[in-house]
Amino acid sequence: MTYFNFKKWNTITGWFSFLIALITYGLTVEPTVSFWDAGEYILTSSKLQVGHPPGAPFFQMMGAFFSVFATDPTQIGLMINMMSATASAFTILFMFWSIVLLIKQVVNNNESSKEQNIAILGAAFVGSLSFAFTDSFWFNAVETEVYAMATLIMAVLFYLGLRWGNEMFTPRGNKWLILISFVVGLSFGVHFMGLLTIPAIGLIYYFKNYKLITIRNFVLANLAGIAVLLFVCVR
Repeated sequence: MTYFNFKKWNTITGWFSFLIALITYGLTVEPTVSFWDAGEYILTSSKLQVGHPPGAPFFQMMGAFFSVFATDPTQIGLMINMMSATASAFTILFMFWSIVLLIKQVVNNNESSKEQNIAILGAAFVGSLSFAFTDSFWFNAVETEVYAMATLIMAVLFYLGLRWGNEMFTPRGNKWLILISFVVGLSFGVHFMGLLTIPAIGLIYYFKNYKLITIRNFVLANLAGIAVLLFVCVR
């Protein structure tokens, strides 16, 4: 059987999907301010001012970083819009890797052939790029709004949850849980929708530790995940 370096092609294909998304959003990005809160976010980010409650300090600091690359003041809006384009492209990258991890849960990687590995990468490539060209996601990817970066945080959290699930019982498996907690903290500086992955991560723990699935313990697992979400939000 011909050797197939899955890790290498997983990395290459993932970054290729990122590149396609970044080029697409870069070519269609808003050249200046758009409707809704975009004007406020561009102004408050470039000047590091205070936006409307509850605020988005991490988002605005990243916007200030991107505004540095503007060659003149008229380009500040474009460069901060590019922040959303870049964040959305990274969302596609992590979505690709998440789909690969999910499919590998079904296909035993130790026994998969070259054809199966190509099929896994192809399915993840099609799935991630299908999401890249959806109307709502593309719309948010080309303007200065918190939803692009919040979606990135959700994608990163779910990917980290899958990595934690794969290495949960290893000596250093909980390093992923620490990183998840850190990213959850960052999400408060962007948008609370990033926290919606907490119940999903709870279900990853549930399916990893409970081989016998019943309606009762499945409902309890969902309630536990929601309880953790509410605890984090209230805190």
